This record gives sequence, structure tokens and C-alpha cells, in this order.
Amino acid sequence: MADFLTELRRALPRLAEGLLVTVEATVLGAALALLLAYTLGLLSRSARRPVRGAARVVVEFFRGTSLYVQLFWLFFALPMVGFRLEPLACAVLALGLNFGAYGSEVVRGAVAAVPRAQTEAAVALGMGPVLRLRRVVLPQAHALMVAPFKNLLIQLLKATPLLSLVTVPDLTFQIDQLRSATGSTAASYLLLLGLYFGMAVVLSLLMNALERAAKARLSDQVGSGSGGRRRGSRGGGGSHGGAMASDDNAARRGAGRREPDMIRKTGPAARPGQERTV
Repeated sequence: MADFLTELRRALPRLAEGLLVTVEATVLGAALALLLAYTLGLLSRSARRPVRGAARVVVEFFRGTSLYVQLFWLFFALPMVGFRLEPLACAVLALGLNFGAYGSEVVRGAVAAVPRAQTEAAVALGMGPVLRLRRVVLPQAHALMVAPFKNLLIQLLKATPLLSLVTVPDLTFQIDQLRSATGSTAASYLLLLGLYFGMAVVLSLLMNALERAAKARLSDQVGSGSGGRRRGSRGGGGSHGGAMASDDNAARRGAGRREPDMIRKTGPAARPGQERTV
């Protein structure tokens, strides 16, 4: 164990570099996956059948094939047809394509979960498809997407050890070098488990905060809309009540002005032999 700790101290700079490569691959792969998820998810709901069908074919292909095979095809087979990518670029592309296909189903389901009455109300207000999607549908769908996206992000992080198979010097690669140098297999891979668990916890906390923020923003938007309608109702009621009060006052003033005339006209009856003045 003492030899392992001594070698571990020497390997700390390499482990830090490997950790940085793992984080970089995770962030870049997640960004590409998010872009593809929105693109394919929205195209899957297109009214045009060819567009919808093409999007579904792409999604089902990358969901139905192994990430391991996709990574190996990009690294070993793609150069045979004249395209050569750097190992890290192959890894990011494979992660983005695979998890983007899974994420597209999250986007499609979240958009479909928005009540149809919301879309119909936006149409009644004269909003076009793009404005309707941006102002009405997506703000409500985002709050539903965060939790599934958190699971996919953690799954993507846990898939990064495959990068060492295509010579990417990630954290798993550096831990494997440490294991070879010390012969301590259990201690080396236990350390790897702990590091991945720590990264997963950090990602979970970040995504939980993002989910709370999305729900709070949606609640604020709904609350502000309802408050505006209530204020408008109170203002309208106040104006109506004021108008009614003004009408009552005017009626009373008019009645007051007419009352003496009526009294004079209907005064005491004239005595016999006298004319009654009107």
C-alpha cells in the first residue's frame, strides 16, 4: 500500500490531466448531444412526412446501435474512406450522436406534453409557428426536460471510459497506467470509482439547481400572467363602480332640482273664488 501511495503522488499531475480530458469530453459531447436532441426532437414533430421520417430513421439508428461500435467505426473505419479525425474528436462525435438520439426522445415527449390548449391560444393570438414554439411551448417544455437530461448527462459521463480504447489519455487511461506501475488493481480501480462518483454527484447537484430554476421561472411567468388578469379585472370593476356612483349622484342632484318645481305645481289647492297660481 505504501508503494501505491508513493506512485500515486508521482502520478497526480497525469491524473489531473486525465481528469481534465474526461471533463472536456463530457462537456463537448453533452453540448453536441443537446444540439442534436433539439434538432431531431423538433424535426420528429414536423408536419412534413419526409422530414419526420428522416429524423426518426436517424434517431432509431443511433439508439439501436452500440456506442462501442460507433466509436470504433469512427476511429478505425472512417479513415478508410478518406476522413481521419483526432481521437478526442471521434470520442466527442460518438458521444454526441448516441446520446443526442436518446435526448431527442426527451425533447419530443416534453413538447408533446404541453397542453394543446396553450398552442390553440397562441394560434388565436396570431402567433406564427416559430414564435409560438419560442414563447409558449418551449418555456413550458424546458421544465419537463431537465430531469431526463440529468440522467442522460450522468450516463454520458459514465460512458467516457470507452475513450481509453481509442488512445484518448483520459482518466481511465491514466488510472490504468497507475495500475500497471504499481500492480495494485483493487486500489487503482477503487480510486477510479471514487473519482467518477464525485463527478456524478457534482453534475447531479448542478442539474438539480437548473431544474429548480426552470420550474421557478415557469411559475413566475404563470403567476405574472394571472396577476395581470386579476388587476385588469379589479380595475375594470372599479371604473364600472365609479361610473355607477356618478350616475346615482347625478340622478339625486336632478331630483333635488326638480323637487321645488313639483312642490310649487302641486301646492295647496286655491280657495274658492281665488285663482290657483302655478
